[in-house]
Amino acid sequence: MRRGVRIALDIGDARIGVATSDPHGILATPVETVRRGPGDLGRIAALAAELEAFEIVVGLPRSLSGGEGPAAVKIRETAKQVQDLVQVGNAGLAVRLVDERFTTVTAERMLRERGKKGAKRRAVVDQAAAVVILQHALEFERETGNPPGRAL
Repeated sequence: MRRGVRIALDIGDARIGVATSDPHGILATPVETVRRGPGDLGRIAALAAELEAFEIVVGLPRSLSGGEGPAAVKIRETAKQVQDLVQVGNAGLAVRLVDERFTTVTAERMLRERGKKGAKRRAVVDQAAAVVILQHALEFERETGNPPGRAL
């Protein structure tokens, strides 16, 4: 298992959920929700620098059959913009795309089970989805010894 802090992004049209891992790659925790718009990707780059991340894991939406549609194309484009921005300050920082099927559904269910309702749940669901994405990535690497997903 590679050591170091990882960040996960659940990129949506309105918000970006952000989660981080501990340096040992054991546990994913929520960080914040970044509103989409001017400065959003700059905030992601700042978080990567503040947290001293060595890798950013981005959830890639796929269909049930595993194919990619228009949403995946948008995520790939945004992930590339994130990579270009973060590598200005840290050329070695990698961006990886991982399958995010069912992460929002899983996050919604977890929050519902914990008693979060309505607006409170919507405010943190993107962070929770990023936690699910990152936790799956960490577990994959622990089980296989390989980095999760694919590098950009």
